[in-house]
Amino acid sequence: MKRKELWMPVAVAIIVLLIWEFCVRFFRIPLYLLPAPTDIIEALIENRDVLFSHALVTLTEAVIGIVIALIFAILTAIGMDLSRTFRNSIYPHLVVTQTVPVMVLAPLFSIWLGFGIAPKVMIVIFMCYFPITVSFADGLAQVNQKQINLLKSFQASTFQIYTMVKIPAALSSLFSGLKVAATYCIGGAIVGEWISSSAGLGYYMLRVKNGYMLDKVFASVIVVILLSLLFNACVDLAKKRLCPHGTNK
Repeated sequence: MKRKELWMPVAVAIIVLLIWEFCVRFFRIPLYLLPAPTDIIEALIENRDVLFSHALVTLTEAVIGIVIALIFAILTAIGMDLSRTFRNSIYPHLVVTQTVPVMVLAPLFSIWLGFGIAPKVMIVIFMCYFPITVSFADGLAQVNQKQINLLKSFQASTFQIYTMVKIPAALSSLFSGLKVAATYCIGGAIVGEWISSSAGLGYYMLRVKNGYMLDKVFASVIVVILLSLLFNACVDLAKKRLCPHGTNK
């Protein structure tokens, strides 16, 4: 990214924060309505230990969920690529799952799976599974057919075709879907914690919100944003390591 492209959004963010700070101070807006950016930073520093402990809970739920979603998504995408009948049978159902609001499913998962970590992980899986599956399946379908025919001419097995050509060629698409899922997983865990939990950033946000401590609510939001950025950075790093030729320059 060019230096100008980097500084322009930073400059806009600084201007917005300055205007925000000025309006809160000038109009004397109470803390329970809108905290100033300096109040949020102060709350973030003062409550860093509590936020860190709750963030670990949310991070654990998100990591477990996205890993399970990734495994099932890879298997499903390969199955869809192997069998057109399987693809035509399952793809419409995958699309339908995305029309169901997560807030509707979250209470059901709590009833079915209890009030532990399971319903939160299930929500993360539900939100991450679709983008990974569809992206990877599309990537597999777009592999150069000439390369596949060449391997078939050497009597290569289906397993060899996938491990030597199809999966490596579709890795870039897999990571594209994984990057989308990385932005969802923290939010999915938060939604689950809103419904039923005794720890996690979602639980903490509800608790401080009920006490009208909006500076701590905004501090929690900042932690959520940082965790989401961390997930995206990890996906980008993995993509550069595993498929350097597929990354954007």
